[in-house]
Amino acid sequence: MGVLTRVDGPLVEVCGLPEAGMFTLVGLGAAGIPGEVVAIRGDSATVQAYEYTGGLAPGDPAEAYGEPLSAPLGPHLLGGVFDGLLRPLTDAGTWLTAVRSAPRPKEWRFTPAVPQGHELGAGEPVGTVEGAGAVPYAVLTPVPGRVTAIRPPGRCAPDVPVASVGDRDITLCRRRPVRSPAPYRERLEELVPLVTGQRVVDLLLPVPRGGAAAVPGGFGTGKTVLLQQIAKWCDADVVVYVGCGERGNEMADVVAELGELTDPRTGGRLADRTVVIANTSNMPMMAREACVHTAMTVAEHFRDMGCDVVVIADSTSRWAEARREFASRHGELPAEEGYPADLASALAAFYERAGRVTTLGGRIGSVTVIGAVSPPGGDMTEPVTTLTQRFVRCLWSLDRDLAYSRHYPAVSWASSFARDADTLAGWYARHGIPGWGERRRRVASILAEADRLGLLAELVGAESLPAHERVALLAGRMLREGVLRQSALSAVDAFSAPERTAALTDGILAAIAECEAMAARGVPAEEIEGRDFSRLLRAKEQRAGPGAAGPG
Repeated sequence: MGVLTRVDGPLVEVCGLPEAGMFTLVGLGAAGIPGEVVAIRGDSATVQAYEYTGGLAPGDPAEAYGEPLSAPLGPHLLGGVFDGLLRPLTDAGTWLTAVRSAPRPKEWRFTPAVPQGHELGAGEPVGTVEGAGAVPYAVLTPVPGRVTAIRPPGRCAPDVPVASVGDRDITLCRRRPVRSPAPYRERLEELVPLVTGQRVVDLLLPVPRGGAAAVPGGFGTGKTVLLQQIAKWCDADVVVYVGCGERGNEMADVVAELGELTDPRTGGRLADRTVVIANTSNMPMMAREACVHTAMTVAEHFRDMGCDVVVIADSTSRWAEARREFASRHGELPAEEGYPADLASALAAFYERAGRVTTLGGRIGSVTVIGAVSPPGGDMTEPVTTLTQRFVRCLWSLDRDLAYSRHYPAVSWASSFARDADTLAGWYARHGIPGWGERRRRVASILAEADRLGLLAELVGAESLPAHERVALLAGRMLREGVLRQSALSAVDAFSAPERTAALTDGILAAIAECEAMAARGVPAEEIEGRDFSRLLRAKEQRAGPGAAGPG
């Protein structure tokens, strides 16, 4: 036990905790407000509190728990709504009253997978849990050894041992430190695309499973809508959606929509394979700093079961601002724009936890990270945006002009990049979509030429351009309207499977080739531009058959 000596907002100094080490979890005051040791000077420890510290005063007691900040991982996660420390928010706060998650049972049905006396390696399952969501839930042993005891099939509480491996009891729910990555056997080099259902992403800026993507954009450019669409339609097994410092009404909308949407893969609720971590702007600042680490820990938990997991962080800028506020209170020397000097290291540590791996138990799983960046005033040169680009393989930059012209998703093909696109082209060629790389190259070339000529047309007028250049402008407009623009509100067009995207693109490219041939034969540009392309451009709204409106 120790004693509080100073309280400065979320920063608390404690004396009398000689056995407390760095990042040890500490309970502050009579209520046991959780905090984490961030500095030690002699017999004085500096603790960052993860809750409101109103009422704490010097002389109040403090207790070191002897473990780092850890998250409870168990069958209660899927379909749940939690705060930044992974505590359930089912009955916490009025804004969640109408969108609360389904009640969590106090007991779960356990089915053993191995007999007593069986030798297990680390990460192998001792059994499964029924009713834990839309994804099969396996109870894994963290240590290798012989199964000395195993519980028969039946219902049990999360903290009751269901098996013993060596001298270690295995329970349905276990705690894991949130800041240390979960171990795995090896990282896989083969790249497999993550299908998002958004054509501009899947066609031009694909992200592999286990990759990292950033979505920078100013206010009103559609970051949250794009991330919600990816959460709804991507082909991941589990989605971890973390709202870091966002407005409470936006998080309420996300939770409500996930609860109402039907999962096209299972026919049940989409929320049953989603974990929502809501750390809104009115919640404690230091819990905002911890929530992204908590989300990665949850993702690695399901990755170890062989699942493909997507972590959607909205937004990492709010997380960086929380680190800046804490560094200022802590007295650290500020770097660029007041951010702490270790911001680059913190961003790298976060994004490097993504990856497609072989788990300790021999399964293949992945964690894909998609982080939104909210640069103040749309300034893409500010530190969080520029540093993030160093650590991601894919950038989906949102353009204000596209958004204001009602082009959604407003992803700029000119200022974005996907460093793994050429490698993924080989995967598509081996899996039934030949010519994907050439199709992408052709579309990117047409869009770049149209952008260049568009600037020229603004100066001299499109009518003064030669026919082949006016056809190039027409080609860019056809691709933007017929392929890249996509309605999140359309029952047919909200999701586009890779085959559908390829068919729509090929149809537009064929029409562009015909227009180019007409211009080469001397057909006047006015005649080419006057042709009726409306049916072709509306093809994306036509249902092509079963599964056209969803990944199923």
